Amino acid sequence: MADWDVNKAIAHLNAYSGEHSKGSCAHYVREAIEAGGGIKLKTHNSAKDYGSSLEAAGFHPLQNINPQAGDVAIIQPIPGHPHGHMTMFNGKIWVSDFKQYHGYYPGSSYRKLRPSVTFYRK
Repeated sequence: MADWDVNKAIAHLNAYSGEHSKGSCAHYVREAIEAGGGIKLKTHNSAKDYGSSLEAAGFHPLQNINPQAGDVAIIQPIPGHPHGHMTMFNGKIWVSDFKQYHGYYPGSSYRKLRPSVTFYRK
């Protein structure tokens, strides 16, 4: 099995993400991870459920986060957003289906409510 190339994953994520959410964060991050080669994630209906797939692919949960390129955040749901959120750090900002200029929480409601987040690193 080929080694995962974080630079290929990030290049894919940066190329396909937009300036605004498309409501498809898990799809975009999953495709970016797979574009890095050597990984095929089990798909889930909700972003909040991808932790087990990441762990099965060799990602490990982190106790403390000093983000590095390729780190993935899984964020639990809030009212109005039942699927939670999934995003990857590109070395400068968090990116999902859009470029997140305000941190790993995807919007003001998330930043206000601060739901649980688990960070993963390959």
